[in-house]
Amino acid sequence: MDLPSNKLAEFQVWGHQLRVRIKWVEDVSFVAETGSGHAIVVDGSPDAGGRNLGPRPMELVLAGTAACTAFDVVWILKKARQPVTDCVVEAEAERAPEDPKIFTRIHFKYRVSGRELNPAQVERAVKLSKEKYCSATLMLAKTAEITYEVAIDQAGAAGPT
Repeated sequence: MDLPSNKLAEFQVWGHQLRVRIKWVEDVSFVAETGSGHAIVVDGSPDAGGRNLGPRPMELVLAGTAACTAFDVVWILKKARQPVTDCVVEAEAERAPEDPKIFTRIHFKYRVSGRELNPAQVERAVKLSKEKYCSATLMLAKTAEITYEVAIDQAGAAGPT
């Protein structure tokens, strides 16, 4: 795909519309501007000509997926009137060795905190996110094996950190 002379690429999805504007800065550094008004620097690794000024594109895909499922889990637990006070999701992914280096395995570690959380409700929230609500997880599951583990901290009632 040839970029216009102003080094701008724009992406749009119809239906429930999302917009992102990617502006080339220099070398392999870009600024991503979202339709919701946020910006983030995206950069390549130094061995690819980057200066390590921001996350790599695939790190953002993984981070976005972890944020998507964390959002779902908290939302589902709150709707179920569970006393959730914190939710941390760590994600690890393996990529194919050859181009395109798609994700082949993703493992999520959920740590959900709150007083008197119902473990069955926490497990249900994670499963619903994985199987029904998290668009990013569902898309990536087309090419990657998705696994997870859940830890519940019943004493952790301090709130998000």
